[in-house]
Amino acid sequence: MSLIGKRLPEFELDAYNPKTDEFITVSDKDLEGEWKVLMFYPADFTFVCPTELEDLQEKYDELKGLGAEVYSVSVDTHFVHKAWHEESDAIGKLEYTMIGDSNKELTKALDILSEDGKAQRATLIIDPDNVIQALEINADGIGRKAENNIYKVKAGKYVRQHPDQVCPAKWNSEDDDTLTPGLDLVGKI
Repeated sequence: MSLIGKRLPEFELDAYNPKTDEFITVSDKDLEGEWKVLMFYPADFTFVCPTELEDLQEKYDELKGLGAEVYSVSVDTHFVHKAWHEESDAIGKLEYTMIGDSNKELTKALDILSEDGKAQRATLIIDPDNVIQALEINADGIGRKAENNIYKVKAGKYVRQHPDQVCPAKWNSEDDDTLTPGLDLVGKI
């Protein structure tokens, strides 16, 4: 069953905030009111994961400028997140919150828990009402590009503000053409 259009499930999880070097608790209620990028990844101290998280950090300011907050999530504990942040050059750059789903509560609820007990390589774009607007899941060996999240947040925000329009492929900004679905477009594109 698709998660698109569904509300983020209720949760309350421990997390590590690299900006303040503190352990915090993050809940679904904390995420309401703004756009979010939730980037699930298999495990700390691995190979593809740090490249993805570092790439996401490089786009963090741009995503924040769009009004979107970023969270990474794995089934590691918040303690392991802190240790990884202290030991890895790539992860040491992170400013966004790292959520620990060690009980696999959120990962199971979203049906992205792999057979080996790790989170799948999944990215969710979630609107201010905590409704999932986009979902991407890659095989373990295929890393994600953070730039794709910028497009998805921009398009999600645009469609939310203009519910009668849709963003076609290659749409990048409000300056680009959109489509207004209707009978006059059927078979004309």
